[in-house]
Amino acid sequence: MPAPRDRTPVLLLHGFWHGSWCWTEVLAGLTAAGVRALAVDMAGHGLRARRPAALTRRPFDAGALAAEVSPVAGVDLDQAGDLLVAQVKQLGAGAPVTVVAHSMGGAVLTRAGQLAPELIAHAVYLAAFMPASGVPSAAYPRMPENEGSQVGALRVGDARATGALRLDVASPDPAYREAVRETFYGDVDPVTADAAIALLTPDAPVGISAGVTALTADGWGSIPRTYVVCTEDATIPRRCSASSSPTRTPRSPPIRRPCANSRRPTPPSCRCPIRSPASCLMSFPDIRSDACW
Repeated sequence: MPAPRDRTPVLLLHGFWHGSWCWTEVLAGLTAAGVRALAVDMAGHGLRARRPAALTRRPFDAGALAAEVSPVAGVDLDQAGDLLVAQVKQLGAGAPVTVVAHSMGGAVLTRAGQLAPELIAHAVYLAAFMPASGVPSAAYPRMPENEGSQVGALRVGDARATGALRLDVASPDPAYREAVRETFYGDVDPVTADAAIALLTPDAPVGISAGVTALTADGWGSIPRTYVVCTEDATIPRRCSASSSPTRTPRSPPIRRPCANSRRPTPPSCRCPIRSPASCLMSFPDIRSDACW
């Protein structure tokens, strides 16, 4: 049965290196169900991206690509959060909307929720970073639980010098391209995966992952929220997704209760596991269920 047309609108936010384009199939499913939905670009990504000149300069110089300061080095969590709030306002026309954030989009959702909790009816973290109060998202990949993540091996250059977590998305190296495909699109057909790789943003601003948000009970803590675990995720392993979501912070021991929130305001987040890789947006587009959001 089609969903009623007066349902809460849904805004979709991608993670690092991606863009609104990665939600295409999810958008199709939501709109077919009668849900008003919008996918947006994160600050420094999609149509807001700026690419390092060395990426396409010929002859290609790998050293120059590794050293070039990113044109989005100045983009930070403040800008990303403010942009998301503006995007939410645009979709809801002042009324609250459901926001679904993937991967690093979770850090931006957390900031936007703290800034404007009245605009978010439900916050959904889809295999996303859900940082604790005052903790940068960048702290979580350094945790032991992140062992097995394949993203680090893909990065080019020193992010502290370039201001960005950089991928060589134009690389002709078959081994590198296969590693990108396996990391982000492990169960997507190769043709579609190649098309997606061509759309990736090479530079993810370090300032977004380095930023922190001070959470309060009447801010982000007042928003109903759900954490969806993608059990086959190669970018945020399941152990780390549990650590960067409702159950642990880098400074606290594990908490075994799945819906507990360590160092986070109430209400607690509910967890919903799905058997899917990080590419669930493309390979498993019907990700919504009443049990999740």
